[in-house]
Amino acid sequence: MRRALAALAAVPLIFFAAACGGSDSGANGAAATASSAPGKVKVTGDVGAKPTVTFPAGTPATKSSYEVLTPGTGPQVKSGDKIIVNLTVYNWDGKQNAFQGSSYDSKAPETIAVDQQLPQVLQEGFTKVKHGGRVLAVMAADAAQQQQGQAPQPTKVFVVDVVGAPPAALKAATGKEVGESIKGVKVVNPGGDKAPTLTTKTKDKPSKELMVKTVIQGTGAKVQAGQTVVAHYTGKIWGTDKEFDSSWTKGEPASFPLGNVIQGWQKGLVGVPVGSRVVMSIPPDLGYGAQEQNGIPGNSTLVFVVDVLSAY
Repeated sequence: MRRALAALAAVPLIFFAAACGGSDSGANGAAATASSAPGKVKVTGDVGAKPTVTFPAGTPATKSSYEVLTPGTGPQVKSGDKIIVNLTVYNWDGKQNAFQGSSYDSKAPETIAVDQQLPQVLQEGFTKVKHGGRVLAVMAADAAQQQQGQAPQPTKVFVVDVVGAPPAALKAATGKEVGESIKGVKVVNPGGDKAPTLTTKTKDKPSKELMVKTVIQGTGAKVQAGQTVVAHYTGKIWGTDKEFDSSWTKGEPASFPLGNVIQGWQKGLVGVPVGSRVVMSIPPDLGYGAQEQNGIPGNSTLVFVVDVLSAY
């Protein structure tokens, strides 16, 4: 189960890795039909439940393609949309055809932007369905061969159910400023949609326990385990004031299933009302542990100021 969930967590990265690939969606560029579906992969089961996938004998498909299995009845998916999807993923090698994971098992649908970061075959496939629809996509060698310096990837099979659109997120925390704080950490609120200033340069020793303090008390629904969260954040290392990540710097909030992030976030954000701004001190055992991670030294205490903008 853990392997399956780990594979599922990497699914968006699989999408992005193939982003430069082309599409072979049937002989005339239209959506593949049941009779011309890639290698005649068969999918059974209703939309809204984990599908059953049956593979044909022989070698896997060498050309990428998609098939609209269920058109859906809701709003049409358009280029540029963000959509919530349930994904089921297989490696198609013609032998084991190993199951890689399903969000139906993890109960954590993904939010995907239908944009140029997706492989062309998925961009096209998504725009041929409506909310409530199902798409079968095959990502073969032609979708990955243009990625220089990367080892060849096995053919991937995705069954994607379009659940709907994520709710509109807030621009920033909104609510009553309550002024809770963590000793040694300072948060300055500039007001409006501007990013708060986080200062973590201190001689105070960090707590060995997770600490979560409310800076601004939101009035929305409380975050629940297993939800997808949209948040703005800045992360720094305790005692150094070194910033290692910030969605504000990147210019857009992050969206993620809560179960896919570090334990400190999973434990710290559950129960926080949407619209809140919190500051969290996360000990190493709930962060990145003893191993260096993207320039963060091992055994670092992490400090985040987080605006919870949406949860669904």
